[in-house]
Amino acid sequence: MTWVGNLRVRPDLLYVASGWSTLVTDVRGRIAGADPQGFFARNTRVLSRERITVDGREPVPFATANVRGHAQLSYAELGDGEVLPSRAAYLTVERFVGPGLRSRFTVLSYAAEPLRFRLGVTVDADFADTSEAEAGQRLQVGEVRTGWDPGAGELLLTYRHEGLDRAVAVRLRADAPVAYADGGFTVDLAVPPGGRAAAELLVEPVFDGHRLPAPPATFTEPGDPAARARARLDAELARLSSSNFDVTAAWRCAVRDLAVLPLGEPAGPAAPIAGLPIYQEIFGRDTMTASWQALLAGPTMLADSLRLNAEHLGRRLDDWRDEEPGKPLHEARQGPVSLLGLNPFTAYYGDWSTAPDFLVFLGQYLAWTGDLATVRDLLPTASRALAWLDRYGDPDGDGFLDYHCRSPRGLKNQGWKDSDTAIVDERGEVVPNPIASSELQGYWYAALRHAAVVFTVTGHPARAAALLARARALRRRFHRAFWLPDRGCYAMALGPDKQPVRSANSNDGHLLATGIVPTRVAERVADRLLAPDLFSGWGVRTLSAEHPAYNPFSYHRGSVWPVEAGTIGLGLARYGCWPHLHRLAEGMFGAAALFADHRLPEVLSGLPRDAAHPHPGVYPNSCSPQAWSASAVVALVQALLALRPAAPLRTVLVDPHLPEWLPDLRLEGVRVGGAMVDLTVRRRRGGRTSVRVRGDRLAVVRRPPRQAVALTRREV
Repeated sequence: MTWVGNLRVRPDLLYVASGWSTLVTDVRGRIAGADPQGFFARNTRVLSRERITVDGREPVPFATANVRGHAQLSYAELGDGEVLPSRAAYLTVERFVGPGLRSRFTVLSYAAEPLRFRLGVTVDADFADTSEAEAGQRLQVGEVRTGWDPGAGELLLTYRHEGLDRAVAVRLRADAPVAYADGGFTVDLAVPPGGRAAAELLVEPVFDGHRLPAPPATFTEPGDPAARARARLDAELARLSSSNFDVTAAWRCAVRDLAVLPLGEPAGPAAPIAGLPIYQEIFGRDTMTASWQALLAGPTMLADSLRLNAEHLGRRLDDWRDEEPGKPLHEARQGPVSLLGLNPFTAYYGDWSTAPDFLVFLGQYLAWTGDLATVRDLLPTASRALAWLDRYGDPDGDGFLDYHCRSPRGLKNQGWKDSDTAIVDERGEVVPNPIASSELQGYWYAALRHAAVVFTVTGHPARAAALLARARALRRRFHRAFWLPDRGCYAMALGPDKQPVRSANSNDGHLLATGIVPTRVAERVADRLLAPDLFSGWGVRTLSAEHPAYNPFSYHRGSVWPVEAGTIGLGLARYGCWPHLHRLAEGMFGAAALFADHRLPEVLSGLPRDAAHPHPGVYPNSCSPQAWSASAVVALVQALLALRPAAPLRTVLVDPHLPEWLPDLRLEGVRVGGAMVDLTVRRRRGGRTSVRVRGDRLAVVRRPPRQAVALTRREV
């Protein structure tokens, strides 16, 4: 067998982040002036180039690595080119990311005599948007003016562009006098025998007159809101161990990534960004989906994600933003392209999935925590989201959610697959709007059911009963309109002519997760998802490999999304489709093992897992780490345990089905309601499992999922 390991996404870059700030360097820790390198604050590049010299020469780092999520450390040799440098001195470059950036340059001497070095640092800023740096193409260009304040020892780079108030203040601090000329700082460092000398570069963005401070120089967590959220998650998230190294390593990487991605927004500090290095912003469904899938690891992310989304509900009719009253946010950026109105993404609402998702995830949060106080606080938001679904979600009144885009710069597709060419008919033609995509109907069904539970426990039984009746009617209506009996699957969507779009795709996995699929056809649906044209061997393709529009390296036309594997896995467990789940989980954990740190990227390609393709590759612009790829690992473990919490009853239902390649699992620090327990699950002969529980009083009951089917005994 061909061995592949240490595969890296964006292999020419390193990046660290905190809150709204990201530092992107080359693999040696340098900001060389090439896209997409730089220091970005609030989606704006405020440091586009940095040249470090010692005695006029650029030191070349020989070791560079990220430290935790917010810092970076490099070592460079200072010498005359010999194997053992005659001057026996080294330069360390420490980077610390917070609202601003602090870089500490330290010369370490191991010589017996005093040494002197001239440290030079030249900087520049271009105020490019994150999206411009990623694309390598500018949409907005202004003049950058340079001002030097000798009294303060501060360089101010000001961006002159109508409609923007952006600047960055840069200082080099040292014990010796600092000189400045033509964009460059210099300082002479005297290093005693066996000693050290240091200087610090402080980069502090000044946005709308408000200065964003450089963080303290510490590899431990500083005290800003994003850092406090990281520390809280690092302490909270559950730990997993197993004799299967790949599962253990994937879990550890996943929870570590989730713990370093909080945005630090006041309304919900632990709500994660979507991913690095380009999706550092407020997202609606991405943030909530990742937090929902990660509930087995801990509930704080979801609580804060729900609160953050509640702060950003739509308030008015605004075609430019695809906004309506009560509609949840899709995304909010703060970069210059959005602030200048070149796109609507300062607050964009073009998504149909976030409203039902909010209701589903609020119900899930209740099931995991029993936190009625938070649920009651969010009940008005739930009511407004329901009102939006009723008034705007089904504009033609046919009983299905069908989306359309009003904004000239908005997203054409506003379901789960939101790229412009994602929804295609059997000929490969893009389906025009309006579109009723299948997964949205499943989300709506689950939303009605979860909202019914929420309204029941908050004292509104009549409203709950009405919601349940609507859910039952929607389930029947959906199956009649979308089921394709000759294909054993559901239509991808209904087009504007209300005819089924018969393209085979991954949406059926979402439908299983929502419970809208009748039990009698669940096994056929699972079989179709794991058929060779959809299942690549690593995961389920977004579009069949036999479809004329298939492109394995596209965003949604044949690629494999780890986040979908998490959702599909929970759906397969819901219906007791264990052989299917085992194949899917083995593929995903096998994919994780290919990558450095066992980190699943945002999107895998859809290439088949075979001798010709020892690894699948990735979508070219994938983020890694990516919050909802990390959460998929947690969701797959939950699926294998068939773990279903009922915190208000201090009960957890389980029905573990571990495959042969996963003989045991131990979870420490699982939180359900006010209880915290450790679970140990072992696979016995014949596939049976044992479950041992330690910790707070909590009833752990073995019970198959309610919708589980009796599968035929055969290979799947």
